[in-house]
Amino acid sequence: MKELVEKINAEFAVFAANAAAQVEKGNKAAGTRARKSALELSKLMKEFRKVSVEASK
Repeated sequence: MKELVEKINAEFAVFAANAAAQVEKGNKAAGTRARKSALELSKLMKEFRKVSVEASK
């Protein structure tokens, strides 16, 4: 589970950097990367929820 949390933190850092580049500089390519990263974060969060529920049983 620790490895999964590290992956989530790393992916969020990528998302935050790209989202900031889009908002602050109007970088369209960064927006595309941020959206891709958001999808990956969604998948990781679903996996975290699954693992977390199993660990709490």
